[in-house]
Amino acid sequence: MLPNHTFAKRANPLGKFRGTDLAGGFTLIELMIVVAVIGILAAIAYPSYIDSVTKTKRAAAKGCLSQYANYMERYYTTNLRYDQDSGGTANAFPAQDCASANQTGNDYAYTLLAATASTYTVRATPINGQLAQDTLCATLSLDQAGVRTASGSGGVASCW
Repeated sequence: MLPNHTFAKRANPLGKFRGTDLAGGFTLIELMIVVAVIGILAAIAYPSYIDSVTKTKRAAAKGCLSQYANYMERYYTTNLRYDQDSGGTANAFPAQDCASANQTGNDYAYTLLAATASTYTVRATPINGQLAQDTLCATLSLDQAGVRTASGSGGVASCW
């Protein structure tokens, strides 16, 4: 009979000796393979994530343009013109809640272009990080007739 202590060498079915193994763990090669796989997955996923974030911010800007268009239509209903009220005071074009910094204000700047008595155009211009990321659609516009435009290479069909 073999002595019963931790360093006794007894053969296991694979031909290795029990009791002489070091503490279990991962080898450096195994860890490097895992890190490489994670790196490859991240390299594939990150651009897709950035594209999704860009599209989400663009969708929020389109919603905000619709809010501005609603404001302009309410203004017209009250004053029978887009550019000024019945007293002759110019349309102040107040900032909407959707254009605040905690919503789309850090990514888009909203302006009222060339408002006349019967026409207007509202524009959302990307700023900060959105300017560099959204080259497909860039500046979005909406006018009194509901005509939508996009200044980027993507065109109206893919941007609106």
